[in-house]
Amino acid sequence: MKITTLIENRPSRTDARLLAEWGLSLHIRFNGQEILFDTGASGAFAKNAEHLCVNVASVGAAVLSHHHYDHGGGLRRFLELNSSAKVHLGEPPKGDCFGRAFGIIKKYAGLDPTLMPDYPDRFETVRDPIEILPDVFLFPRLLCNHPKPAGNRHLFVEKDHAWTHDDFTHEIVMAIREGGKLAVFTGCAHSGILNMVDTVAAAFHGVSIKAVIGGFHFALPLFNRMAESKSEVQRTAKLLLEYPVEMTYTGHCTGARAFKVLQSIMEDRIVDIRTGSCFEV
Repeated sequence: MKITTLIENRPSRTDARLLAEWGLSLHIRFNGQEILFDTGASGAFAKNAEHLCVNVASVGAAVLSHHHYDHGGGLRRFLELNSSAKVHLGEPPKGDCFGRAFGIIKKYAGLDPTLMPDYPDRFETVRDPIEILPDVFLFPRLLCNHPKPAGNRHLFVEKDHAWTHDDFTHEIVMAIREGGKLAVFTGCAHSGILNMVDTVAAAFHGVSIKAVIGGFHFALPLFNRMAESKSEVQRTAKLLLEYPVEMTYTGHCTGARAFKVLQSIMEDRIVDIRTGSCFEV
């Protein structure tokens, strides 16, 4: 399985021509199939894809991890370039998604509301576990055995002028089975990375997890610090090793500070990804 990071927060270490933005988009190629997991915050992922020799028109299925702009902001560009692939996503939140802080910062965090009406036949809502392509599985209704990330406290849903904390029931996790093992894709893991791994592990009892890929939502990007305590990040690292997860590839909302804490426990079993990162699992 080959994974190409089409876009991430940080620029490429080796190619200054690649665009970076706050968001995440991954292209996955395995067993002759191509999948797009999230689209970043804009159409920039598609420009990077062309530069990286990834043909967006050849993607057989797209998956949106959750209804936030930094993962679905490039959907319109994807639909313009790809005329056939369905976009699979969880049930929409019951209102508009916002980020809020200190009573004065308020930022719309949801998807373009005109997108689905403009492309009504291209979206498939995931309400139950489903196999969208051979050995590609999506799971809504994630388990809640562990606390959700503390950074969620700044994320809300607004409806009829009433504000509630986002419960992230619109988030899904993707698992790909290859060679008798699983790769787990998390997006932002607002539901908690351990809960996502638990959900997949429960569905495939006894099947090894060769990789976890995506963000863990440990960062408070506005303040460049961790949303979680150091002890909670350490606990997460230890439990990921106990599953066991063979390798972890993380970036976006995990944050540089949390990554260092994770790496202090996981050592060479965790890798930091950024725009242009290409790896095989």
